[in-house]
Amino acid sequence: MLIIPAIDLMKGKVVRLRRGDPKTAKDYDYLGDPVQIAEKWKEEGAKKLHIIDLDAALNTGDNLQIIQEIAKTVDLPIQVGGGIRNIETVERMISLGASDVILGSLAFKNPKAIIQLTKKFGQEFIIVALDNKNGEIMVDGWKTGTEVSIEKALKSFIGLRINTFLITSVARDGTLAGPDIDTLTKVCLHSDVKVIAAGGIGCLMDLIVLKRIGVEGVVVGKALYEGRFTLRQALKTVAEGLR
Repeated sequence: MLIIPAIDLMKGKVVRLRRGDPKTAKDYDYLGDPVQIAEKWKEEGAKKLHIIDLDAALNTGDNLQIIQEIAKTVDLPIQVGGGIRNIETVERMISLGASDVILGSLAFKNPKAIIQLTKKFGQEFIIVALDNKNGEIMVDGWKTGTEVSIEKALKSFIGLRINTFLITSVARDGTLAGPDIDTLTKVCLHSDVKVIAAGGIGCLMDLIVLKRIGVEGVVVGKALYEGRFTLRQALKTVAEGLR
């Protein structure tokens, strides 16, 4: 199971939010600038980075220059999301150096775009974000409900030959209260999908449980930034199954 440190960008800084609320933003300048933080995670053993452009997601600007700098400076694959609402932005992210592009609103509002993108680039680089609140898919920076369930969304995108999904619990994100195990367990029952879990990771035991249910990767943010455990401890825990 892959441990993927989160780098959420807002106004050029690495921040963490609680349940996606920009008013709760807390920056981590003491760790350095975004590139330095990305280098820190690489030095501690990260094999991949998770970068979200919160300004783009919230329609308040973007952090494309920083994303490009991270891609050029830090020799790690990066999965990038936030504010990707059209095919042109997907193409730009790839040109900036993204190894995987996370699609949320675009995937739900224009499924035909998924077909176009898979034809042009292949399905391997697409991660569809199933951000959910009480089982309902949320889009537009988690502000808008879709009345679509996770199960229905899964079936739809599997039908479009997408097999990698980022499952984020909006209610748990940034709370350190533990992941939504029930929802993640149900999704992992689909043998033909790869699940990346996000939201609520607060302790090493959370990682052990997620590994047991078959999660492919885990995005870890606040727990690392708040010192609940180190990335090295997380990697060791997952590798050795320590309690």
